[in-house]
Amino acid sequence: MKLVARIAVAAGFAMFTSLAMAQENDPIVTESTSTSTVTTKGETETTIKSPPNSAISPGINVNNSDLCTVGVAGAVQTQILGISGGSTVRDMNCERLKNAKTLYDMGMKVAAVSVMCQDERIFNGMEMAGTPCPYDGKIGKEAKRLWDENPELKPTGENSSNDKKSFFAGIGLGTLLSLLLFL
Repeated sequence: MKLVARIAVAAGFAMFTSLAMAQENDPIVTESTSTSTVTTKGETETTIKSPPNSAISPGINVNNSDLCTVGVAGAVQTQILGISGGSTVRDMNCERLKNAKTLYDMGMKVAAVSVMCQDERIFNGMEMAGTPCPYDGKIGKEAKRLWDENPELKPTGENSSNDKKSFFAGIGLGTLLSLLLFL
């Protein structure tokens, strides 16, 4: 019984001392009211950094293998001006080959060779091989005789001169766009 009494006294002492310690750690709170005025004077500068302008060339999709066209697109951007554009370019030799193949597949062999002979290179190759291109439905020696009588009707390199004009026009446009880049 003495043991129980000692434990009860020790437990009571522990409870009272922990309350006293808890009261000692509480902060002291006081109430007060104050009024203050703050005046600030200053200058601010704002710099806005925006992304550069973009000239985005259009996508020209010519993935169909049955078309004889090539897509061309480009863009140039300067600090002031942006230009973009695109187009398709017909490949005349591709068209010639497709037309000749179609004629040949339809059994029109002379017509197919005639279409191919519109190219000066093929015309000259056929002459060098001793098989002249058809002339007005005539083939062989008779066609050769008719071509010799009418040399002005032979195909010339006009297509290549048009290709050169297009090439130089493209270079001129590229130069102009490059100059815009340096504005």
